Amino acid sequence: MLYSLKVSGPQTAAALADRLGVTPVAVRQMLARLHEDGLVDFEDSRESVGRPKRFWHLTNAGNGQFPDNHAGLTADILASVSAVFGDDGLDRLISHREKTTLTQYRTALEPLDGVEAKVNHLAEIRSAEGYMAEASRDESGAFILIENHCPICVAARACQKLCRSELEVFQAVLGPNVEIKRFEHILKGARRCAYRITEKPKNERQFAMKL
Repeated sequence: MLYSLKVSGPQTAAALADRLGVTPVAVRQMLARLHEDGLVDFEDSRESVGRPKRFWHLTNAGNGQFPDNHAGLTADILASVSAVFGDDGLDRLISHREKTTLTQYRTALEPLDGVEAKVNHLAEIRSAEGYMAEASRDESGAFILIENHCPICVAARACQKLCRSELEVFQAVLGPNVEIKRFEHILKGARRCAYRITEKPKNERQFAMKL
């Protein structure tokens, strides 16, 4: 149930019951226990005439049930690097991590043809790394990469250059023929990170190649 709320966001008990294949009564009993434990909370929303609907969501403690890849230790190490070697040393460390990640991603994605195949496989790689990622397309045809969890969130809050580094890696590994924009960001209060990936028009690609 926590996983479903993490991946799909706030939901009613009825929606959770349908998704999990159990009765609404069983879901409400579980939600009551999770609420007592401080892992979930709710908001009542009146969407139409009639009784308001109760939407359940994860609390900070609920989000804390998911792996963080020792982010607290990572944040401490980053702070120590900055204190001992200064901002320049921290920049060099992040740059090294970026290059290593980029090499790994390129090795995995270069054999694939087309942006869609690469975005889908990138989502698989990120999921294996703990980001609970998924890929889809929106109504405009743009690719959407969603990361429902950030295993380095604590470290990223301490050093936001990590987030900028990841966005640069995505751009580099998917190539100059696409434009990537982050439109949801956990560090800005969103429940997930989401990226819109659009292919550039052919004339823009040709101009970029000439440059």
